[in-house]
Amino acid sequence: MPKITLADGSVRTYKNSISPRSLANEISQNLGKVAVAAKVNGELWDLEREINHNSEVMILTKNNEETLEIIRHDCAHILAEAVLEIFPETQITIGPTIENGFYYDFYRDKTFSQDDLETIEKRMHEIVDRDETISRQVWDRNDAIDFYKKNKEPFKIELVEAIPENEVVTFYKQGNFIDLCRGPHLPSTGKTGHSFKLMSVAGAYWRGDSNNVMLQRIYGTAWLKEKDLKSYLTMIEEAEKRDHRKLGRTQELFHIQEEAAGSIFWHPNGWTLYREIEAYIRRRLSSCDYQEIKTPQLIDRSLWEKSGHWEKFGEHMFTTNIDETQVLSLKPMNCPGHVQIFNQGLKSFRDLPLRLSEFGSCHRNEPSGALHGIMRVRAFTQDDAHIFCTEDQINDETIAFCDLLSSIYKDFGFEDIKIKFSDRPEIRAGNDETWDQSEKALIDATNAAGIKTLLNPGEGAFYGPKLEFVLRDAIGRDWQCGTLQVDFVLPERLSAEYVASDGSKKRPVMLHRAILGSMERWIGILIEEYAGKWPLWLSPVQIIVATITQEADDYAEKVYIKAQGFGLRVSLDKRNEKIGYKIREHLEKKIPIIFVVGRKEAEMETISIRRLGTQEQQVIELNKALDSISIDAMPPDLARIKNNK
Repeated sequence: MPKITLADGSVRTYKNSISPRSLANEISQNLGKVAVAAKVNGELWDLEREINHNSEVMILTKNNEETLEIIRHDCAHILAEAVLEIFPETQITIGPTIENGFYYDFYRDKTFSQDDLETIEKRMHEIVDRDETISRQVWDRNDAIDFYKKNKEPFKIELVEAIPENEVVTFYKQGNFIDLCRGPHLPSTGKTGHSFKLMSVAGAYWRGDSNNVMLQRIYGTAWLKEKDLKSYLTMIEEAEKRDHRKLGRTQELFHIQEEAAGSIFWHPNGWTLYREIEAYIRRRLSSCDYQEIKTPQLIDRSLWEKSGHWEKFGEHMFTTNIDETQVLSLKPMNCPGHVQIFNQGLKSFRDLPLRLSEFGSCHRNEPSGALHGIMRVRAFTQDDAHIFCTEDQINDETIAFCDLLSSIYKDFGFEDIKIKFSDRPEIRAGNDETWDQSEKALIDATNAAGIKTLLNPGEGAFYGPKLEFVLRDAIGRDWQCGTLQVDFVLPERLSAEYVASDGSKKRPVMLHRAILGSMERWIGILIEEYAGKWPLWLSPVQIIVATITQEADDYAEKVYIKAQGFGLRVSLDKRNEKIGYKIREHLEKKIPIIFVVGRKEAEMETISIRRLGTQEQQVIELNKALDSISIDAMPPDLARIKNNK
């Protein structure tokens, strides 16, 4: 006798099980017509699946955001059906939903071409128009294996065999297509709609293991409405224009080459940008009583074993054997090194909180297929810091950190920030009691800071829960950057302690925190956020001095030297080219300010200013121009100090 609690709080009791479809029809005739799925105790369900226990039920229509995940799952199945109809020799494997869309992995000898994708997408639309009924079937495990053996589908056999014995084996059928799947799905292919598009094809190893066979992965995107699809495709188009790899070359910031895959060659312009950001962060941390340190790159395996990182991250570490007994690892993170500094000398409760920061160079053996420009690399620098404090200080430190982080993000132009609360992962260090303690501490701290969070279940660090700070950029993409992690485990493992007020020795709490995440990825994000059009304080080159005639060369040199004296980053262009050509070239490179000088400017000791984004040229006295620009070019933190004086 299931008791059904509806979204409005009303309760209905039934003698027998009831399907969400029947429930929707009972609530209202109109709801029954538009219902496409249900949410039962927080889990997405098919409309026809029987509810036989007490449940909280929400009926979903096409207008519900939760429906989008099901639509994307439907699209994956429709994609597989279309491929098998067109290329029947293909073997299908898995097809999950992902952020913004879906994919399906296929095994076939011949590579899918772009023309193939267009043909497949056309067939997918035809399958939607067929409005094939989608039905759920429960199978016996052995029958499922026999079915796939008969059809010579070894990938599917492996998937069935991997299903736990106590788990139900379910299939979904639409038309002549049937697939092993947990579901749920919409009632028919017609309900999926046409707001989807196939995007690309890429290689992918079976089950993500490079020792396995290579498959072909077709990616697609799907949305609730056509306008949402168009908006997403527009965003993708804009993202391609902003690609940091392309702009990095155009603005001569960096390059990457095969001989140093996953590492970055910073050019003068790029390194100038890097150092400007680093200097800004260093000033902000110094003003908040962080003490900067530096820890070794190579550390003996024994320390990583004590910390637990060897077991968790060992396969991603670069190592070198000194002899038969000693193995050194390039550090993949900075945490154990910071504990070693804390452990030098006896610490008192009066020393806490102790905030140790480092621009820590780290290395991780990322798979080559995961590398992406400067966004995902093997060698990177974290704006890392660890706060050693008492449990009573967690709230205040969390509040202070969140204030600092939001201020820094605002200085870079980011104000749309989401915060996720990531709790204990499946594989973790420490016992449940310790995790209960750390999760409660972080929850209490977020409440004290007035922070609203979104739950990100199971995504905590292996030693503690964390807050993840997610930025939304100018074209609507989300970037996870900053983190704050509460750690009761590592101080215990590495024997960190302080003398409490009563003379006893206690373990400090360790707060792991980063604001930018990594310098490399942050710069990549900024390149795409600004589309290469840098704020004046960040621009690697702030001013170009461009001559009209050779007669102005001496004056141009004088302007160049004087601008440097004002602390401005300036370059000189005395090439024997027409001034229009020079201006166009520098505008293409998005130089913020161009000083145009000719014979007239030299005589009057003026300059003609052309600013990026304007068509106008302003003639102004040189010193006056440099005074004004030097104020505009001041980093935001220094500008605030100057304005407060």
